[in-house]
Amino acid sequence: MATVDKMPMLAEGYEKLSSELKRLRAERPLIVDAIEEARAHGDLSENAEYHAAKERQGQIEASISDIEDKLSRAQIIDPTTLSGDKIVFGATVTLLDEDDKPVKYQIVGQTEADANAGRISYNSPLGRALIGRRVDDEVEVTVPSGDRYYLVSKIEFV
Repeated sequence: MATVDKMPMLAEGYEKLSSELKRLRAERPLIVDAIEEARAHGDLSENAEYHAAKERQGQIEASISDIEDKLSRAQIIDPTTLSGDKIVFGATVTLLDEDDKPVKYQIVGQTEADANAGRISYNSPLGRALIGRRVDDEVEVTVPSGDRYYLVSKIEFV
């Protein structure tokens, strides 16, 4: 499942993943202590604390492995060093929807995406539709709620 494909992300996203990895690694010894304590309670077959601690340990190890993989493939992109007239990863785009209401999105990596904060993944339907577009291009996107139409009104690299 692991691939060698680079994973583009902003420096902010890289730092967030790094701090999450540090937090999970710090939790490891606490889980080991919890397992040891639960083991001391006796019969493991009916010991809910033991099973919960073992399950948490598995979740932490899987998360650590996943984050380490993402960090090892990270390609950090600083949008302020970019320029041009096309939408690329890291660009902040102002779109006009069907009602000419402006909406603003920054194209970011999968781990950084948060539509409510105006950050969409380059892999999302809208992100894929926007990449390579220019100002005044019309964009049609099929999303779960139906087809949406946008007009690219501004591209910034901030």
